[in-house]
Amino acid sequence: MEDREKTVGSRIGMWLFLLSEILIFGGLFLLYAVYRAKHPVDFHNASLELSRFDGALNTGILLTSSLTAVLAIFSLQERNKPKRTMLFLGLTIALGAAFLVVKGFEWAAKFQHGLYPRAEVLLAKPPGEILYFGLYFTMTGLHALHVIIGMVLLGVMLGFVRRGTATQEHSAALENAGLYWHLVDIIWIFLFPLFYLIS
Repeated sequence: MEDREKTVGSRIGMWLFLLSEILIFGGLFLLYAVYRAKHPVDFHNASLELSRFDGALNTGILLTSSLTAVLAIFSLQERNKPKRTMLFLGLTIALGAAFLVVKGFEWAAKFQHGLYPRAEVLLAKPPGEILYFGLYFTMTGLHALHVIIGMVLLGVMLGFVRRGTATQEHSAALENAGLYWHLVDIIWIFLFPLFYLIS
C-alpha cells in the first residue's frame, strides 16, 4: 500500500512539474506569436536562413528517441527484461546526443554567418529578423538544455536498472523519466514548424 501511494505521489508530482514546463514554453510560444503577427515578412525572411533538412533530421531523431524510450519502459514493466531496457535507454541517450550534435552544427553555421544576438550582421537587419533570431536562440537553447537534462535522467535510470533498483515492480522513476523525455519531444514538434516551416 505504501509503495502504491509513493508511486501515485511521484506521478502526480511529475505531472505538476511537466505542467510548469509547459507554462514556461507556452509563454515563449505566445511571445513568438505576438512578434510574428507584428513582423510576418521579417520572420519569413529570417526562417529562410535555417536549414529545413537539419530541422527535419532532428525531428526524425527525436521521434525515434521517443520510440526507444517507450520500448525501454515496456521492456521493464511488461517483459521484465532489464538488459533490453538498458539497451533501449542507451539508444535513447545516443539519439539525444545525435540531436545535440546536429543542433551544434546548425548553431555554428549561424555564428559563422553573424546571425546571433548582438552580432553586427544581425543588427543591420530589420527589427523583425533580430527578434526572430533572438527567439530562435532562446527557445532552441532552452530546449537543448532540456534535452541534456533528459539525457542525464535517462542515464541515472540506466544505472538504476543495472543495479536492480528499478525493476518491474518499481518502475515509477523510469516511467517519469520517460514522460519528461516525451515532453522534450513534444516541445520540439512545436518548435520545428514555428521556426523552420513558417511561410
